[in-house]
Amino acid sequence: MQIKGDAKLLRIFVGESDKVGSTPMYEKIVLDARKFGLAGATVIKGIMGFGGASRIHTSKILRLSQDLPLIIEIVDEISKIEKFLPIIDENFEKADCGGLITIEKAKIIKYVSHSKD
Repeated sequence: MQIKGDAKLLRIFVGESDKVGSTPMYEKIVLDARKFGLAGATVIKGIMGFGGASRIHTSKILRLSQDLPLIIEIVDEISKIEKFLPIIDENFEKADCGGLITIEKAKIIKYVSHSKD
């Protein structure tokens, strides 16, 4: 599969401890993205952050947090990202957690999938 040109970058900010049932929220979103046929997804773990409640989450040794910030990034064609948004909304409702979803313009210079993925 090849994708090139204008696209969208979807970023979903969640906490490490957020869950949909017994499944971590980040894992549920990545598996849903794969099932939906999106080009790919990456989960990035933050070392420090805060959200709507203004509570600091950090990986510092003296203040060990079990709820570090995570960012799930997905880049794909505009129409596919927009059709995926209701699935994310549903996950947030099931998890009953806070978070942030952003969409930015992206320009794909090169994307080539390999069979060994």
